Amino acid sequence: MKEKRKNKRNIRSQLTGVLEILGIGISVATILGFLGRLHWALDLFSHFRVQYFQLCLILIGIALWRRQHKRAIALVMVACLNYAFVLPLYFGKPAPPTGGTARAMLMNINAANGNTEQVLEAVAKANPDILLFEEVTPKWESELAVLGTNYPHRIAEAQDGCFGIMLLSKYPLSHGNVIYIGSADVPSIMADVHFPQGELSVIGTHPLPPIGKTYSRHRNNQLAKLPALVKTRKHPVLLIGDLNASPWSAHFTRLVRDSGLKNSMKGFGFQPSWPSGNRFLRIPIDHVLHSPKILIHNRAVGSNVGSDHFPVIVDFSIR
Repeated sequence: MKEKRKNKRNIRSQLTGVLEILGIGISVATILGFLGRLHWALDLFSHFRVQYFQLCLILIGIALWRRQHKRAIALVMVACLNYAFVLPLYFGKPAPPTGGTARAMLMNINAANGNTEQVLEAVAKANPDILLFEEVTPKWESELAVLGTNYPHRIAEAQDGCFGIMLLSKYPLSHGNVIYIGSADVPSIMADVHFPQGELSVIGTHPLPPIGKTYSRHRNNQLAKLPALVKTRKHPVLLIGDLNASPWSAHFTRLVRDSGLKNSMKGFGFQPSWPSGNRFLRIPIDHVLHSPKILIHNRAVGSNVGSDHFPVIVDFSIR
């Protein structure tokens, strides 16, 4: 009998130790996420605000069940701190459109993805007016050529590897160019699109992923150069791309602040797009940012097309 009680006490003690380590780990990760400008590795902690919140909820439930009220209160504070960055995404939804709308679609198709049929089906289902593909290889460029009937206007720079890019449009394009932003030597696209409702400028871009010091420096440099480019455009701007940064990264925050663009997710809530194969780790790194003169009336994440990214679809109008 004494041995059983001793074993129970040991189990409780071990469980308490595990919960304490998890709680401290989440708290430390939460704080490190604020220090992303100091070091590339610290910026990685900023992307998982929702996951920290979800883990806190589980630990709060266990702490309350075990009547550890002080620990529960501390975890509630950490949970609230993380969710304070997510909650604003659920407010500020624009009014319904009063006139015609247009649709833009972003699809990182994955250079190694062979599911052409799924990609073409997703395009046919969404029926966007403008469509930005990323990770376009020469093989993908050939397989997507069938879209030329519905999308007669195009700008493309296919590349072996993961940074080819293609813009397709139902409407005429002008001043369209493949450009190189920042220090990474990866292509972006800039063009004016002539919609029936008015003209706007589209910038499609795909910075390097923040894997290591060098890639992170190139990504941050590209994000830092975008605001100046946005300000050169005489029409309202849609900035579209897999930016390899979540809304809580210090570098993404600076991009939004300095460019004057808005995050299209605002009003539509948390919409993670990557990685498609892991629901718990999924974060929003595929973005559509827009000038204040562009109103976003709907935003959605599309279905799986065989890539590690989900497509992003937005319906918008021009004031």
